Amino acid sequence: GGHGHTFPGPVVPHGMIQPSPDTRIYGWDACSGYHYSDSTINGFSHTHLSGTGCGDYGDVLLMPTVGKQNYRYLGYGCQQTAYASTFSHYKEVAKPGYYSVELDRYNVTAELTATSRAALHRYRFPESKEAGFIVDLDYSLQGQENIDMRIDSPSDTEIVGWKKTKGWAENQCIGFYMKFSKPFTCHIIDTVIDIVRDGKACKMEQKKALLQFPTAQNEEVLVKVGISAVDIKGAQQNVESEIPSWDFDSIMDAAQNQWNDYLGTIQVEGNNETQKQIFYTALYHTAIHPSLFSDADGRYRGTDQMIHQAQPNEEIYTIYSLWDTFRALHPLLTIIKPDLNEKLVMSLMQKYHEGGILPMWELAGNYTATMIGYHAIPVIVDAYMKGFDKIDGKELLEACIRSSVYDTTGIIASSRMVNGLVPISKYYKNKIGYVPYEKENESVAKGLEYAYNDWCIARLAEEIGDTATYEKYKALSKSYINYYDPQTGFMRGKDLKGNWHVPFNPRYSDHRNDDYCEGTAWQWTWFVPHDVPGMVNLMGGKEKVIADLTDFFNKTPSNMLWNEYYNHANEPVHFVPFLFNQLEVPWYTQKWTRYTCEKAYANKVEGIVGNEDVGQMSAWYVLAASGIHPSCPGNTRMEITSPVFDKVEFNLDPSYYTGKKFTVIAHNNSINNVYIQKALLNGQEYNKCYLDFADIAAGGTLELFMGDKPNVEWGL
Repeated sequence: GGHGHTFPGPVVPHGMIQPSPDTRIYGWDACSGYHYSDSTINGFSHTHLSGTGCGDYGDVLLMPTVGKQNYRYLGYGCQQTAYASTFSHYKEVAKPGYYSVELDRYNVTAELTATSRAALHRYRFPESKEAGFIVDLDYSLQGQENIDMRIDSPSDTEIVGWKKTKGWAENQCIGFYMKFSKPFTCHIIDTVIDIVRDGKACKMEQKKALLQFPTAQNEEVLVKVGISAVDIKGAQQNVESEIPSWDFDSIMDAAQNQWNDYLGTIQVEGNNETQKQIFYTALYHTAIHPSLFSDADGRYRGTDQMIHQAQPNEEIYTIYSLWDTFRALHPLLTIIKPDLNEKLVMSLMQKYHEGGILPMWELAGNYTATMIGYHAIPVIVDAYMKGFDKIDGKELLEACIRSSVYDTTGIIASSRMVNGLVPISKYYKNKIGYVPYEKENESVAKGLEYAYNDWCIARLAEEIGDTATYEKYKALSKSYINYYDPQTGFMRGKDLKGNWHVPFNPRYSDHRNDDYCEGTAWQWTWFVPHDVPGMVNLMGGKEKVIADLTDFFNKTPSNMLWNEYYNHANEPVHFVPFLFNQLEVPWYTQKWTRYTCEKAYANKVEGIVGNEDVGQMSAWYVLAASGIHPSCPGNTRMEITSPVFDKVEFNLDPSYYTGKKFTVIAHNNSINNVYIQKALLNGQEYNKCYLDFADIAAGGTLELFMGDKPNVEWGL
């Protein structure tokens, strides 16, 4: 509910397929296809995005029916299909690996579960001579353009199809294979109709399969569904390799076991059950995307739109919301799933080799050039600094440098995408040290993120001994200085001649249409995570910065919804609470992270402020509530803050780390006792407000002794 944009359908951790009910088609709150405020279900499609701010997917919709099948088009912008059914949340169940709902219109109970690459549906029908299904291929979320569609019935128990759509992903290909447990008669709809879209008359192709059969009272009909971005054969092999039988309960149990394994990577203890529910809901949402993209036989569609073969145990993934997830999701995975994070980095590098540049926001094998910066780099560098060694550092550095330069050649994508991947802002940041606002939108936000990204490149170059590259990119990482206006005290846009952009209001932003991106000058001014001492010196010293930051937080509304101060709903401020640690006032980090955990997350339908953002909002909570959090990925420093729980136990992978467990214990913890009084690390007194990642990887115990007033001497 709210604007979280998640979906309730069953998946397994980072699985390819996401069968889930669709309750609406168009608009911002249809990004995942489901909104809790709705009362009708259009059917169950098999691809969904979790927590995004842009919509796509909703492919291969399946809907059970009883009686005459109505499939007429209801008009562009209509949120319901002609065959939609009402439903009640009282007759709806969603839990990891399982979903069920009763469809009132047809008196049919639907149940769904999934494997990594296939879904299994189970439907309980009433007695009828006209039971059946509609398989809707031309349906999609947001009304995407269908470029190519084919649907066929090779037997009386199989439906197959293929389509290519143009939406957020310009070239999204999907093949599907369905196997039914009951024979059917099939009528293929293959027509072109006249419609009106955006006030213009145009044609729309309809491709559907209408299936019918008689049923006895409470008869169960099952459907296996596989998908593939390669071809129909790949979809069929995905089904046959992962769902060989019709045993719904065993597939469901296997899915739930996978979730128990993932959720069991962190064990929390405390007396507040609501906090535990929030925590594990958050941890659940960190494992939806990135999603598996290579088939059971290893084939996948590359960013060059060609078919490639993955090496064994080197699966390819998709849905990289890197502007969001570099901040907390990938750092979380380095702790709880280092094997998966390695595969995600290797998959990013495959996309670089195939498409010519690292992605910014990759979807279904497509560059989308969405958002700003080049944040595949901190994901790669952070992993490398924490032990990733599957790819030579020189090769990683080459890929990172390619993203930092203004070079539009050799990229396999449309010209629109190339211009988004390599905007003119990269030319100016390298040539004159800043991005002139009249040359590029969001100039300040892009410039500040470029400085951080370039610092990550310098960090990698230093680590592999490339001194010349280190010095070059270290200098580029200082370019944040060029945006600071000492007169106003904010990071501001300036033109090519060096004049400040006027008029200027640090509390106002025209969403993505001015010098900032998803934030105000108040929020973006702090984005110098890689050089806090330099930022403090630039801004007038530690005391002034502490006072300004305190004012920034004190003016934040308690509901933490979109506002001009600390706006947790948007990512640019996610590291800001941890600045207090580096300013030697760690009790403020403790105060404000606990406050954010309490105010921005809840165990209710509107359980999160803003979009879930593909795991980032949830990963922030998981780490902050555990008492440790990165403030600058690419740096191995982990900030210590006030844990929500009395005990948090990270189960470490012994094939990657020397320790078996890393445990955070908070003695005398409560909703009021949020301040750390003293700490012990492995039984020894510890007086730093941060750890090194190596301390976590080695295993051990961090004990925090909590109180209701700050200890202004601890952690300095």
